[in-house]
Amino acid sequence: MKLDLTGAAADALEAAGILPQTPKIRQMRAVYHDTPEQDLAQAGVSLRIRAAGDERIQTVKADGAGNTGLFARSEWETPVNGDAPILDDTSAVKALLGDRIQAITPQFEVHVERRAWVVTQDDAEIEVVLDRGEVLGGDRRDAICELELELKEGAPAALFALARKIDDIVPVRLGVLTKAERGYRLAEPVRSVFKAEPVALDAGMTAARGFQHIAQACLRQFRLNEAVLLTDPTPEALHQARVALRRLRSAFSIFKPLFSVEPSADPLREDLRWLAGELGHARDLDVLLGRAPGGALHERIRTAREEAYAHVDAALRSGRVRRLMLDLTQWLTDGPWLLAATTQDRRNEPVRDFAATALERFRKAVKKQGRHLAKMDDETRHELRKSAKKLRYASEFFSSLFEARRRRYQNFVGALEELQDQLGALNDLATAPEVISRLGIGDDPEADALLGKGKRKALIGAAAEAYDALVDAKRFWL
Repeated sequence: MKLDLTGAAADALEAAGILPQTPKIRQMRAVYHDTPEQDLAQAGVSLRIRAAGDERIQTVKADGAGNTGLFARSEWETPVNGDAPILDDTSAVKALLGDRIQAITPQFEVHVERRAWVVTQDDAEIEVVLDRGEVLGGDRRDAICELELELKEGAPAALFALARKIDDIVPVRLGVLTKAERGYRLAEPVRSVFKAEPVALDAGMTAARGFQHIAQACLRQFRLNEAVLLTDPTPEALHQARVALRRLRSAFSIFKPLFSVEPSADPLREDLRWLAGELGHARDLDVLLGRAPGGALHERIRTAREEAYAHVDAALRSGRVRRLMLDLTQWLTDGPWLLAATTQDRRNEPVRDFAATALERFRKAVKKQGRHLAKMDDETRHELRKSAKKLRYASEFFSSLFEARRRRYQNFVGALEELQDQLGALNDLATAPEVISRLGIGDDPEADALLGKGKRKALIGAAAEAYDALVDAKRFWL
């Protein structure tokens, strides 16, 4: 497991006395290789040569489908004599690239000081590695300060117990970026927002494994945007952090049959709802500010938004959020739901079969709830919006399982996106009076411009048309 921390936190951890006094220290340099087109990275593979003293080891690492960098990946190691990789017929890289292997050249380097300890926790043996250094690519660099906890012997629960013990001393956050990913990002423009990445599921997976991949992908999206919010917050990063939480909460709903009798999921879902709410007020103000005319009203909303973002920052820096990420990861990988006898058949069901059943269930819900869309009240329409979101996220989560029906998928999701957009605009109108009242600006004459009067009828008509198009769209899972 990888944990991110600051340099000051790393110093404090070493001084705290929970690690053995004398670490094993090594200076390490790793050169990462790829083609100029980054063929290996696009295939989820990294190739590096790591030098530590006189020893050089070539390592090829391959990501599994949906792997988010949280845990170990498949890898092959080969001793080499120099900095040039060995790419003969025994190499997985040659089998992957074929003739393109001739274009492989160094892309970036990683320089770290590695300090390693072996710690005993709850009768388990855990190697604790602290890496401090930087990634260098071209004229850019990125600092590294991270802990890696590797279970050598004992129960996985000990790994998380140690992570929580460390977090009690210094704040640590779940790490989701590999060093290779850090290096490849140096060749890209600096990113201030991270949208959801495609989830690659294998039809041979069990439903339980599919859920783990999907949930870990959602955690990764949240953590990437959380890092932006903690350093240089933007409305886009806030929105995508909320999207990641909505996707994760939807995944819990979609896969509920796997743990419906297991209460251990309930506190996690409650904390996720709390966290989404903490981010929600700032997002409401972002939307309102975008519709506000200039002048005094705009400034009042902007000031309120700055206060809301400060509240978001405090929430994200709280121990509750850091613990939630650890608790979620432990529950996903080692939770009691994985042992419950009553849901064993559903957990072991092929994920493709589970997906088809779930998609059909959510489509029926949307079809039933939306029949009288033009006449329903705001609360009922909001329930339809939530069902449509679950159907949308389920469609995206499972899309890789139905590649043969790509055109049907695109048509179906296109109609679903249009319905969501219209329902979202209606929801913004419905929540605007509450936000305005909360800000105490209802008596401002300019506040009427924020209520979108005159737009509701057109939006309801557009939503009804989108609903009809969705009902007529062919199902891509059949």
